[in-house]
Amino acid sequence: MGQQATPVRTARLGRALGPEPTAVSGVVLLLPGGDEVSRRRPSAMVAAASVRTLGRRISRAGRVAGLATHVVHYRYRGWNGSAAHLAQDASWATDEAVRRYGDVPVCLAGFDMGGRAALHAGGHEAVNSVVALAPWLPEEDVAASPEPVRQLAGRRVLIVHGTNDARTDPELSFRLAARAKKANREVCRFEVHSDGHGLHQHRDEVHALTEDFVMGALFGRALSRPVQDALAAPPPLGLRMPLASGFGQARR
Repeated sequence: MGQQATPVRTARLGRALGPEPTAVSGVVLLLPGGDEVSRRRPSAMVAAASVRTLGRRISRAGRVAGLATHVVHYRYRGWNGSAAHLAQDASWATDEAVRRYGDVPVCLAGFDMGGRAALHAGGHEAVNSVVALAPWLPEEDVAASPEPVRQLAGRRVLIVHGTNDARTDPELSFRLAARAKKANREVCRFEVHSDGHGLHQHRDEVHALTEDFVMGALFGRALSRPVQDALAAPPPLGLRMPLASGFGQARR
């Protein structure tokens, strides 16, 4: 018998969260967390759990406007060094969204290692906005190339980080945001005081902030005053904006 070829792994888009609109006017691609190094296939159910609740909220908020929301399922669990598999899969998913829905704006919204993938893949021509929640970023090394930021020019960028995050250093996301802000005024960063990596303590506020930002970036909805102020403020003010307790409750 001849040897059977090993199947090539491919990324895929999960089913649209909520009813898919008849006419799609914008897309949110949710990028779950991952590991620094792993070539194992991720569990779709476990990976999606970190972003599914947020995705359902965004889907409800954007249904009338024509929003399609999908979770991206990676080929591998890990970033895997220079292979940057999660960023590659985020770029593929953006291509796939354009193939399915046409020339519509795309927002990449990622958590943990998915936040890093969203930032890396944000240069895709279809992407108009990026959300990075508690993004995993490598320790800075003056001898190595820093995380890229030039690809974010022309995009609106929101970074959210808990000040008590023990897995991903919030100071690293501040430094990246400061570099990105030099090339792109449309960058803001919110700090969630006393919250950890999962942003569970203030989950409602974080999700409300993300919804506010995404609806403004994709569909031109008026941004809340805190987001407007964060985008307009010079560093470091707009990059260390505290997320107020109860944010978003007035809009419900």
